[in-house]
Amino acid sequence: MINKIIAFSIRNKLIVGLFIFFLIGVGLYSMSTINLGAQPDITNNQVQIITQSPNLATEDIEQFVTYPVELAMANLPGVNEIRSVSRFGLSVVTIVFKEDMGTYLPRQLVGEKLNEVKSEIPEQFGSPEMGPITTGLGEIYQYTLKAEEGYEDKYSPTELRTIQDWIVKRQLALTEGVVEVNAFGGKIKQYEIAIDPAKLNAMNVTMTEVFDALQENNVNTGGAYIEKNKMANFIRGEGLVRSLDDVRQIVIRNENGLPILVKDVAEKVHFGNQVRYGAFTQDGHEAVGGMVLMLRGDNPNSVVNTVRDRIREVQKSLPQGLKIVPFLDRSALIGRTTATIEKNLIEGALIVIFVLVLLLGSFRGGLVTASLIPLSLLFAFILMKAFGVWANLMSLGAIDFGIIVDGAVIIVEGTVHEIEKRIKAGKQQFDQPQMDEVVYDASSTVMNSAFFGQVIILIVFTPILFLTGIEGKMFRPMAFTFGFAVLGAIILCLTYVPVITSLMMRPAIKNRNWFHNVEDKISGFSNGMMNRINKGYRPIVLKSLNHRIIVLVIAVILLLGAGFTFSKMGGEFIPSIDEGDIAMQALLRPGSSLSESIETSKTIENIVLDNFPEVETMVARIGVADIPTDPMPMDIADTYIILEKNKDHWTSADTKEELIKKIKEKLSIVPGVNFVFSQPVELRFNELLTGVREDVAIKLYGEDLDVLSQKAAKMAAIIKTVPGAGDVNLEATSGLPQMTVRFSRRKVAQYGLNIQKLNQYVSTAFAGGTAGVIFEGEKRFDMVVRLDEKHRKDIDNLKNLLIDLPGGNQIPIKEVADISYQPGPMQISRDNTSRRIYVGVNVRGRDVESMVNDIQTKMDAQLDLPPGYHIEYGGAFENLQRAKDRLTIVVPIALALIFLLLYFALGSLSQSIMIYMAVPLAAIGGIFAIAVRGMPFSISAGVGFIVLFGVAVLNGLVLISRLNSLKKEGVMDIQERILIGTQERIRPIFLTALAAIMGFFPMALSHGAGASVQRPLATVVIGGLITATLLTLIVVPVLYSFVEKSGNKNYGKPGKAAINPGLIAILLGLGSMGIPASASAQTQDRPQQSAPEQDILKVAQGFSTISLRDAVEKAQANYPKMKAAQLEIENQEARKKTVWDLGTTQIFTGGEELPDSRNGDEGIYTIVGVQQQYIDVFSIGAKNKLQNEKIELSETALDLTSLQIEREVSKAWGDAYTSKRKYQLYVELDSIFSDFERAARLRYETEASSKLEYLAATNQARQVSLQKMQAYRDYLGNLQKLNLWLVSDTPYTVADTSVDEMNTPILQRKDSIKSHPMLDYYEHQIGVADAKRNLSTKAFFPKFNAQYGRQKIAGQKGFFSFQVGISIPLFFGPDLGYAQSAKIQTQIAQQNFKAKKLQFNSKYQDLQQEYLKWQESWKYYEQEALLLAKEQRDGAVFAYKEGGISYTSFLQTVRDAIGIQSKSWDALNNYLRSKYELEFFLNSAKQ
Repeated sequence: MINKIIAFSIRNKLIVGLFIFFLIGVGLYSMSTINLGAQPDITNNQVQIITQSPNLATEDIEQFVTYPVELAMANLPGVNEIRSVSRFGLSVVTIVFKEDMGTYLPRQLVGEKLNEVKSEIPEQFGSPEMGPITTGLGEIYQYTLKAEEGYEDKYSPTELRTIQDWIVKRQLALTEGVVEVNAFGGKIKQYEIAIDPAKLNAMNVTMTEVFDALQENNVNTGGAYIEKNKMANFIRGEGLVRSLDDVRQIVIRNENGLPILVKDVAEKVHFGNQVRYGAFTQDGHEAVGGMVLMLRGDNPNSVVNTVRDRIREVQKSLPQGLKIVPFLDRSALIGRTTATIEKNLIEGALIVIFVLVLLLGSFRGGLVTASLIPLSLLFAFILMKAFGVWANLMSLGAIDFGIIVDGAVIIVEGTVHEIEKRIKAGKQQFDQPQMDEVVYDASSTVMNSAFFGQVIILIVFTPILFLTGIEGKMFRPMAFTFGFAVLGAIILCLTYVPVITSLMMRPAIKNRNWFHNVEDKISGFSNGMMNRINKGYRPIVLKSLNHRIIVLVIAVILLLGAGFTFSKMGGEFIPSIDEGDIAMQALLRPGSSLSESIETSKTIENIVLDNFPEVETMVARIGVADIPTDPMPMDIADTYIILEKNKDHWTSADTKEELIKKIKEKLSIVPGVNFVFSQPVELRFNELLTGVREDVAIKLYGEDLDVLSQKAAKMAAIIKTVPGAGDVNLEATSGLPQMTVRFSRRKVAQYGLNIQKLNQYVSTAFAGGTAGVIFEGEKRFDMVVRLDEKHRKDIDNLKNLLIDLPGGNQIPIKEVADISYQPGPMQISRDNTSRRIYVGVNVRGRDVESMVNDIQTKMDAQLDLPPGYHIEYGGAFENLQRAKDRLTIVVPIALALIFLLLYFALGSLSQSIMIYMAVPLAAIGGIFAIAVRGMPFSISAGVGFIVLFGVAVLNGLVLISRLNSLKKEGVMDIQERILIGTQERIRPIFLTALAAIMGFFPMALSHGAGASVQRPLATVVIGGLITATLLTLIVVPVLYSFVEKSGNKNYGKPGKAAINPGLIAILLGLGSMGIPASASAQTQDRPQQSAPEQDILKVAQGFSTISLRDAVEKAQANYPKMKAAQLEIENQEARKKTVWDLGTTQIFTGGEELPDSRNGDEGIYTIVGVQQQYIDVFSIGAKNKLQNEKIELSETALDLTSLQIEREVSKAWGDAYTSKRKYQLYVELDSIFSDFERAARLRYETEASSKLEYLAATNQARQVSLQKMQAYRDYLGNLQKLNLWLVSDTPYTVADTSVDEMNTPILQRKDSIKSHPMLDYYEHQIGVADAKRNLSTKAFFPKFNAQYGRQKIAGQKGFFSFQVGISIPLFFGPDLGYAQSAKIQTQIAQQNFKAKKLQFNSKYQDLQQEYLKWQESWKYYEQEALLLAKEQRDGAVFAYKEGGISYTSFLQTVRDAIGIQSKSWDALNNYLRSKYELEFFLNSAKQ
């Protein structure tokens, strides 16, 4: 098929040319219109449900909003995970769905459930709504509204926010691909009526009256229409408030004919602002900004360009002096990553072309091969466009042109080789037909192996398509794109390459010019270089062939070294992509006010901008934005540090890591603030994927918030001691300052009030109550009533809030409520409806896996958790573990596919195994390469290994294919064949390997945007290909010589086949088990003795027989466990000497009252003294009792061991006995059926029966022979088990005891068992435990001390001294603990004895029934079935021989008889086993 395609292409060059032009046209169109991004969108399929209720506390939000929403969503189909965050005034529930459900079906399901759940949430608690349809890559364009020079003071924060909301946001909303524009910063304008409580009281007006008056005086109405002059004149009543003056003039009520107006009770009616829960600062000033959110799945590059165009239009409609200034533009990151891809691809292509020209020795050959690069890339773009694969860092960044051109290299190199061979043979003329012939011959010769090599590369990417989760979204685009490019290369190698080679590679024999001279020089240099390589390689391969074992040992040592290195290597999920900017979280103390956070943020920005010229601008988002997709509190600021992208202009640091370290040092002067550093997109991804922002989240699950907070604080302290744990951030869940109003229900009832109304008073007075809406053209602003600012300062203002009573009077709210400061929870986080708290950690200077392992070790050692609380590790570590689990499935699949394709390509198992050795050889280099570069194992490296394994086998495939063709050509000497094959194939091997290595080289060294993801992958492939190539050229020839020599040993010998190396291990394994490897078959003319009969003779000759009783006695005498039990008795008896503990003896000498200077014999000298300390008298009896109990326990253990050995040996003996009898049955049957087969053959030859009868008889004979073999194996296996118990150098077999001797029934059976060594053993354990308890009480008794000494006083002898005393344990806490523990141990032993007694008797009852069942079964077979079966069998044989019955009746009768006889021995075996089990329970070793 391959050759036909090549021939068709060469014959139809025009069609191939048209195909190439079509490919170029469609490819360029696809390339220009393909979706372009910086990196794959790894956000999971999630829907956010956001509920805003600004005045509700955290616990109320959780109980009334979050929990009902979670409960409703938990039963939706396809839900993987539910997370939630409940904060003051805000609930955000995130539901993660399965990826295959798409974008809109989950939202439809959630929308339907929301309609149901809204009825369960109280009306004043907010309405849950779905968040925008966007992802972690959705924040594509962020900007600020900036006043130009000279207009800085013209626009207030309120005016800027109004312009953002009503001009910028509205005009951006209709942009294609934009799902939402989120605003942050500034102040939302309101018409505020600031009430003065004193004026309300003086006018005797309540706040409710003010509220009602505002609502009633801000309405429009209509009155249908009146017809006049043939026209319909519609009636409209206008009563809407249009200005502040209109508000001031609203009448609250008339008092004695005088109107009381709003302005009379209000401190002021003015433009106020909504209570803020967030802010925005830039470069040390408050600012207003916006964020454009892209629709999920849209093209970011296209949408950003559209947004920029729209921004230019919006700019024209802004008031004078204002401009929109972007500070984060996703297209910039896309541009940088695209530039990295372009640079790597161009550099890789140029290096590959250089290598091709250099090693091919042909400038034209190099260009022909290199022309495949753009064509295959265009082919990939076409399929990427068709299948919706985006062009980004991962999809395009891993393309290696060196791998893609492998097929073309082999074809061109084969063509050049063929041309040179023909020129050497005297061929001088190469016209087009002859060139076509040359190219066809070369292509058809090498393309088979090249085709399979390329298919292997194509197939090896298939398992990557089955990766799921984040790693799937990251690497599946790479697999698709690489696969598309390789597929294009395969098609082009079969069509385009042969055509262009036949046109371009014609040698110039005449009419040569300077170009040909240059090409000759290149060819000469290349050939000279390859000759030098060959000269150096030839002695190496010769030495390797002469020292094959050493070569293999070295390869194994290297592999083991690589395995050891890999085991010590750390792990991380995926290296972070350098986005070029820094995201810094500033964490203030929990409960900090918004104004405090704003001032702190300004200070931070000024410090950084003043000290680091690399920083272009700094922006900080504090708290929540207009659409709170990111539920931050007011004490956290997300700060984006926008950096100069050209690092050559940096002065403060050389790397981002160094810059972060210096920024952190400078900011250390800011008090009470912790800093966590990340990157903008990475920060958002982490939060959306795992609910946390750091690299690793250690999550603690439990119910009580106080316990969670306490334990998490201890966790954070432990984690800070782990090296590499940077930016340790404890989730703030407690410490929110709250003024809590607790109502007295008795007083509320006494005054005739209700709590709902009281709560409404509090909310309106301080948060503000919306009394209506005021329109300014199309703009609409809330009209809000609240207390004036000076009456919203402290808790006294809250206590003195006046409440109107039903009778018209007013009282302060403190009369019906207790108002005090009560700290509350800051935030309640939940995962899958369980409360949790987390400690976030960013990894600094080490890999994720090793750091988490250290954390786990310290947590296990230092942290005690209450019941019901547990820890889980999330974030990048969780992703890494999940990806590793997936790789353990994907990598073996890839390896299996490689092997299968090799086998299909070569048709030889042994040669497939040889080439497959390139996989471990490649792994050596890949592991050492990432180890040398100090890289941990990551999923990028794991995918690199998958790619490497596919590429590594190509060299071996090329080499082995050539060696096989040389064998066919008649080169029979193995060494000569290897030397010729390696010499001819070393150029394409080096060429393909070096091209692939150099194609990845720019990626391995790149430091551009996104290069961190490519570096591990490229490093693995480069290192692996180096070792795979070098070791393949040495190890594969050695393995080839092994296999070929083993095959040639039997060459030409009749009746013997070459040994298949793939079966060597199996044969060795079978041989080690004592199973015969072969058996002589019976011939039709003369039956030979079968293998089992030969083996049974060996058994009979080499084995001694042994009876059951002798076997039991031998095992009880020799078995190690029995000896160990006897030694334990001696051990315990020896320990009786430790009972008498008379303490320690001390011999001493000394002096007392000696003068400073020696003067005669003054003083007191103790000549010799003896002291005995800690004489323990009271514990002697207890120790003696304990030791006696231990001796009795060990004696009981010996009795129990003896019984257990007797049981097991009896069962093993019975198994061997019945399997032997069963085998003897089949030996007898085999002899009968051999005669039967001969008789059937004779009848068939004399035409007395049909061939069908003869075949049936032969088949039955073979079946009986097979059953005999199986019975023999069972017999040998049971003998081996029996001999294991006997522990003897002499092998034993069972004696030929009669069945009657074995069939002795158990006559004495009991209803229950009260005494047995096993029960005694557990009962003695009670005695040991009680003796230990008694001994522990002796620790409270005193110990004695005695001392005696002979003395000399003032030089006179004859004096002595003595001391007698006792040692009393005053601090007996530890001894008391030991005593209590010993008492509990006694109780445990008693309960264990009771449980064992129940189990023992239950087992005994079961065994009795089992015994009776099999006894009856065996009795039936023995007394009835066996006799009938033998008579049935013998009668059938006789009748068939005499022609009395047909062969069908004979076979059926004999089969029935055989079945009964075989089952009878199975029944006997089951009967004996149940008998020996029951005897174990009825016997006693002491009897």
